[in-house]
Amino acid sequence: MTTMNRQFLLNARPVGDIKQTDFKMIETAMPEPGADEVLVQVQYLAVEPAMRGWMENRADYVAPLEIGDLMRGWGAGKVIESNNARYPVGTIVSGSFGWQEYVVSDGKTIPLQAVPEGVETPASMGVLGITGMTAYFGMLHIGKPVAGDTVLVSGAAGATGSVAGQLARIAGARVVGMAGTKEKCDWLTEELGYDAAINYREEDVAAAVKQHCPDGINVYYDNVGGEILDIALARIATNARVVICGGISRYNLTGEIPGPKNYFNLVFRRARMEGFICGDYASQFGEAVEVLSGYLKSGELKHRETILDGFENTPEALKSLFSGSNMGKQLVRVAD
Repeated sequence: MTTMNRQFLLNARPVGDIKQTDFKMIETAMPEPGADEVLVQVQYLAVEPAMRGWMENRADYVAPLEIGDLMRGWGAGKVIESNNARYPVGTIVSGSFGWQEYVVSDGKTIPLQAVPEGVETPASMGVLGITGMTAYFGMLHIGKPVAGDTVLVSGAAGATGSVAGQLARIAGARVVGMAGTKEKCDWLTEELGYDAAINYREEDVAAAVKQHCPDGINVYYDNVGGEILDIALARIATNARVVICGGISRYNLTGEIPGPKNYFNLVFRRARMEGFICGDYASQFGEAVEVLSGYLKSGELKHRETILDGFENTPEALKSLFSGSNMGKQLVRVAD
């Protein structure tokens, strides 16, 4: 067994696209569990678009990383040493482990969440992880789709969008998704149950939205911002709900960031546009995990992961999110 623990630290603030040189990999001594602590061998790491913001030197809903800090990130792994009866050896747990191969916790310093029985670890990282929580509360608590609604989801083949759209479908809404390849669009309609999909790279998006949402959009779940947000705002229905979840089109931009040009349609349509932070719902995560676990086990909610092997490839996994090459949740397999 190795005695070293590899970690990725923030090495530089990103300018434009994320670069390999923005990170520094180091080796440290493997941590040892003390009283009431466990040693977890990380098996999977998840990457999120929000990490781009954490790397910048600006105040946000969480404090920015400092140069030399361990990269933040959600992970899942196996307890390999235990001094805590709540987490015996062999327990699969998840938590905010950061970009490293081993982590020590007593379950409080880094809260540990046991992966539910019958749920595969990769699924727990997406559907039951932060992206699943984001989809759940953004769609059901802010979007509030009901039977007969038309719901449009951008970034619909991503980790959050794919779950958000399915939750709208389960609620009885008609769901239209946007994605950037034929393969992704086919996945949305043939496997996830979307009623229609728009390939934003090959189609006239404004015309396609008009075609598939002829009576307007009741709920727009936005993961991208930019021009797509403008197109959606032009088609919102009376009393529509616009959920601002992400803005991946702007994350790597430099200089002045353009805003929506037709936001005043919110006034004309008596509509609401609302942003949110998933962490604000932390006290209700248990409710969400229970509901989403039930949908997973019943087969009503489907998922997919794009998995890149090797801890050393974690920066590449993050970079891939901004090229749109992933389907579903982007993970790094650190260990078997």
